[in-house]
Amino acid sequence: MSTVIEQPVEARLVAAAPRMQHIPATLHYDRTDPFAVRMTFPAPATLEGVDVCWTFARELLAAGLTRAEGQGDVRVRPYGYDRTVLEFHAPEGTAIVHVHSSDVRSFLAASGELVPVGREHLQLDLDHDLAELMRDAC
Repeated sequence: MSTVIEQPVEARLVAAAPRMQHIPATLHYDRTDPFAVRMTFPAPATLEGVDVCWTFARELLAAGLTRAEGQGDVRVRPYGYDRTVLEFHAPEGTAIVHVHSSDVRSFLAASGELVPVGREHLQLDLDHDLAELMRDAC
């Protein structure tokens, strides 16, 4: 069984101008980091010209489907029935993208099949992780 889920999504970048630009993005879930999801934007879609990856809680993404969630660098909220808004806040500025809520729901369903919500802690090997931290501290 695979330990990683990757799902391409079509994101619409909300720019200062009224037009919205379509950009490809990918949602990632890895059972070795069971509480997190990542959203990656390819280099051509970023100001820096390099891939940009944001990591945030799977719980935040799920909650943001039905209500505004997040207070930090990543905020998620519904936009009508079929869209979900993700806001990414960085010192360089804010990026706001819309994605199809159905894509987010199918991604979350697939991640839930891999690691059920509420069972994430069973994927962690705290003894191993602690040993790694101690080794790196020496």
